[in-house]
Amino acid sequence: MKSKGDEGITVKKSENFSEWYTQVITKSGFVDYTDVSGCIVFRPDCYSIWENIQKIVDDKLKKLGIKNVYFPLLIPEGFLKKEAEHVEGFSPEVAWVTHTGNSKLNEKLAVRPTSETIMYPSYSKWIRSWKDLPLKLNQWNNVIRWEFKNPVPLLRTREFLWNEGHTVFATRKEAEKEMTDITSLWEKFSKDYLALPSLVGQKTDKEKFAGAEYSWSTEFILPNGKAIQGPDAHFDGQKFAKAFDITFLDKNENKQYPFQNTWAISSRMIGVMLAIHGDDKGLVLPPKIVTDKVVVVPIVFKKDKEKVLKFANDVKKKLNKYGVIFDDREDYSAGWKFNEWELKGIPLRVEVGPKDVAKKQVVLVRRDTGKKEIIKVGGLVKKIDNALEDIQNNLYENAKKFLNKSIENVNSFSEFKKAIKDKKIVKTFWCGELECEDMLKDGSGAKSLNIPFDQPKKKGKCVYCGKEGKHLIFFGKSY
Repeated sequence: MKSKGDEGITVKKSENFSEWYTQVITKSGFVDYTDVSGCIVFRPDCYSIWENIQKIVDDKLKKLGIKNVYFPLLIPEGFLKKEAEHVEGFSPEVAWVTHTGNSKLNEKLAVRPTSETIMYPSYSKWIRSWKDLPLKLNQWNNVIRWEFKNPVPLLRTREFLWNEGHTVFATRKEAEKEMTDITSLWEKFSKDYLALPSLVGQKTDKEKFAGAEYSWSTEFILPNGKAIQGPDAHFDGQKFAKAFDITFLDKNENKQYPFQNTWAISSRMIGVMLAIHGDDKGLVLPPKIVTDKVVVVPIVFKKDKEKVLKFANDVKKKLNKYGVIFDDREDYSAGWKFNEWELKGIPLRVEVGPKDVAKKQVVLVRRDTGKKEIIKVGGLVKKIDNALEDIQNNLYENAKKFLNKSIENVNSFSEFKKAIKDKKIVKTFWCGELECEDMLKDGSGAKSLNIPFDQPKKKGKCVYCGKEGKHLIFFGKSY
């Protein structure tokens, strides 16, 4: 039989987060590297979580009246150049197709970094009247963004999976109402399904989406002290409408430009979830987002084998609604199996041995706390329901405590620099001037994350220049 060897995690999360993260996502069988830097394989356990994210989010979007479409991967160079601010923001990241076989193309084709410029020429044809609005479309796809040096699987990759919401409204008020709806959806989804609290607010003009009037983001803090941006929403105003000649006749037969939003959630959130909840044994997965919530492990000896397997199989049938895994592999020891399922992060383990068969019981083990409990088979389903809910809540509360501990209020630039050096997220006042934002970044390596919507009535002094603060804001080092 195989016993525990070097398959487990060999470093502590608190001592070497980068190496721990690499080990945990590869040894658990979640992802694999390829020969193209920044492009990874989503193995079945990982991709099933992305499928669940898609299903849950897609259902919520459809309830908001949003429909799915699909637009091409390749974008003509002329389309990409139509909105100057947008193309300037993405230009370094664009991968280009220049040849087919040995023949050079007449016009370069961009591999989509985002799809505004391939979608909006169609929008300009489809929208004629106020009766055609609102137009609320979304697509699930992959994108390529090439320009960065240190890819990190799931967190920062050149190719990633996401959705793209592209919506059009007759009035600013309607568009801004959707911004609130979508941002609320992102915050609630992250909390309820991924067990992740977030910092929600508005990006500065320097950090907003290229081409947007303003951007709202959710930000998450990783165990290495770095922030990472999660799902977001962008109010694009009439910029793209004017660039792509998207117009409509209003009820008074007057020609108008509509207002547009874009928004997205990406496969990055899988990496954020793994990084925040995982421990020194491996992954710890929130029950609400995983397909397989329970693993049943029969502990067999030669003389009791048939009896234990039959009893364990009966237990498994009772638990089928949880996406139960039945691990009856004979060439692995029970201890090896326990370690493997802990590494993979399955929320609950049900152990069944000969003594359990005799007493009509099982041993239930929680992945988040390691707590073991003997449960009579008759009460097992109710106990598992309660345990899964408690695990979900516990993971969220632990993540919330970590987030709160990671934020430090500062009043001076010296305190600012020290907090960033100590791997904290800074909460401070800022005058709103780009010059101060740049100087804060230059002096500490930290950039602005977002401006919380809930602002205090009384403002302090700008942490850099000492002038009256305009915003309470988060700064931090980030991916």
